[in-house]
Amino acid sequence: MAPPRSPDDILRRVKRLARVDGWSVAIFAGLCTLGSLAFLDPVGISVGLLVTLGGTLEVHGYRMLRRNDAGGMRWLARSQLVILGTIWAYGLERLLSFDAGYLQTEIIPDARAMLTAHGINLDDYLAQVGEDAADIVPLVRLFFVVLYASVLLVTLIYQGGLYFYYRGRTAAVEEALKSPPLIPAPAPAAPPPDRPAEDYGI
Repeated sequence: MAPPRSPDDILRRVKRLARVDGWSVAIFAGLCTLGSLAFLDPVGISVGLLVTLGGTLEVHGYRMLRRNDAGGMRWLARSQLVILGTIWAYGLERLLSFDAGYLQTEIIPDARAMLTAHGINLDDYLAQVGEDAADIVPLVRLFFVVLYASVLLVTLIYQGGLYFYYRGRTAAVEEALKSPPLIPAPAPAAPPPDRPAEDYGI
C-alpha cells in the first residue's frame, strides 16, 4: 500500500493539473468562439465565451496558488461548475430542440438537391439499402440523442470529477501553504587555503 501523499506533493499536483487544464480549456473554447463568430452563431458565441470564462477562472486559481494564496482552490472548483453548467444548459437545449418537421421539409430536400448536383440520387441510394426518406428521421434523431447525451455524460464525469478533486484537496493545499517554506541550510564555509611560507617572512 502506497503511503499517503504529503500536502506539498498534493499542492504540486494540483497546480500542475490546474495549469494544464485551465489553459487547454481557455484556448480551445476561445478558438471555438472565434469560429462561431465567423459564422455569426449567437448561441455558439455565448457558449464559447462562457466556457472560455471557466478556463480563465481555473488559470486565475492556479496563479493564486502560485502566490501562496489558498483561496485559489475556490476558484478552481467554481471554474468547473461554470463549464459544467454551460455545457449542460447547451446540451439540454439542443436535445429539446430537435424538430422532425424541419428535418423533413428543409434539411432532407436540401440534402437531396445538393447530392443531385453532384450526380447522386438520394432516393435511389436509400432504395438500394432498403430504406426511404422517411426512415432518415428516426436515424437522425437517434444520432442526435446519442451525440448530445454522450457530451453531457462526459462533461458530468470530467468536470464533476475535477470539482470534487479540487474540493477534496483544499485542506491539504491550505496546510501546505501554511507551512513555512523549507530553507536549505547554508553550506559550510570552505577552510582558508594554506598560505605559502614566504607570506610569513620565513
